[in-house]
Amino acid sequence: MSFDFDTVINRRHTDSAKWTQIGMDPLPDDVLPLWVADMDFRSPESVIQALRDRVDEGIFGYAMGSPLLRSAIQTWLAKQQNWQVNPDDIHYLPNLVSGLTASVRAYTDPGDNVVTLVPVYPPFLAAARVSDRELREVPMPTQEVNGVLHYEIDFDALEKAIDSRTRLLTLCSPHNPVGRVFTRAELERLAELCLKHDLYVCSDEIHGDLLLDRQHIPLASISPEIAQRTITLSAPSKTFNIPGLGFGFAVIPNKDMLDKFNKVTAMFLSHPGPISYTGGLAAYTDNSGWLEALLAYLRGNRDYLVETITTTLPQIKVTNPEGTYLAWLDCRALQVPEAHPQAFFLKHAKVALNYGGDFGTGYEGFVRVNFGCPRSVLVEALDRMRAAVLALESA
Repeated sequence: MSFDFDTVINRRHTDSAKWTQIGMDPLPDDVLPLWVADMDFRSPESVIQALRDRVDEGIFGYAMGSPLLRSAIQTWLAKQQNWQVNPDDIHYLPNLVSGLTASVRAYTDPGDNVVTLVPVYPPFLAAARVSDRELREVPMPTQEVNGVLHYEIDFDALEKAIDSRTRLLTLCSPHNPVGRVFTRAELERLAELCLKHDLYVCSDEIHGDLLLDRQHIPLASISPEIAQRTITLSAPSKTFNIPGLGFGFAVIPNKDMLDKFNKVTAMFLSHPGPISYTGGLAAYTDNSGWLEALLAYLRGNRDYLVETITTTLPQIKVTNPEGTYLAWLDCRALQVPEAHPQAFFLKHAKVALNYGGDFGTGYEGFVRVNFGCPRSVLVEALDRMRAAVLALESA
């Protein structure tokens, strides 16, 4: 079966956050948005049809999710990630950001601190701060490998950031925004560190199926011991481009951790709705080959982006993502007249990117690029960015 990822679908003047705003500001019609992490591709036809069928029933009462859904998730994780989970350990969420915040409140007390690796998806930073917990950011060092940025975990720095009041490590794996798919050796060392210091782990693995170069290994699959310290958050939303449906899940093998989580979430975390469950089940039972075709297309986009930047915009350093559809650009050498490069590209290239400063302290000179779009959109955006940089240098 063939799939069309090249057709540009007009999402302007809809309720698409990506195409109608940038941050909290309106998005002008002449701007190409490569920022928020949703893709510009139609979801698999099986998902679309399942939603149609559910709507045709015409009743949208409270829903609980059928046993078929837990079984589908269990089968999916076993097949895609070689991770054997107990269906009883799967617990539904309306989204992963709420699960992240709930984990901070469930597994830490006021006065405790939370450690995380930066740069990182902004809710990781906000989850600790809105919960009145101290946040300890541990920068991941970079090196240039074959002309591209490569991030590693600094285990010595991570251990130095841990003290007697550290209770939780929040992990993004595969990593947003740097695109790392961590190796087994890295995850084993990370697990050993967490066990040594008696830390809980909240591992956001929402990009675990978007693999471009390497197999994703769930942290909780490393050993029974680390599984008993870990809450794993995931969803079909990024994989199948259904984030607006509001469906995710947590895998919590430890009953004490589950009790703590439920105590925190009992009164403020809503259940997904019937449309959410329907979309999740359809996604995790899709066997059309759509995901394999998507990954091949994303690899092509990734390769085009990296090649274009390294050869025509050498002032910018770019990651070569092993997973996700997100690239991370170091633009500090550009010396833009605006406050930061995100503002520069928005004004002069008419391309909307994510502001690097939102991903951690000291990353104001970086931007994040979403290349989950038709190739022609990516080509146009990079052409605009290159023209803006050439104009800046010739001024």
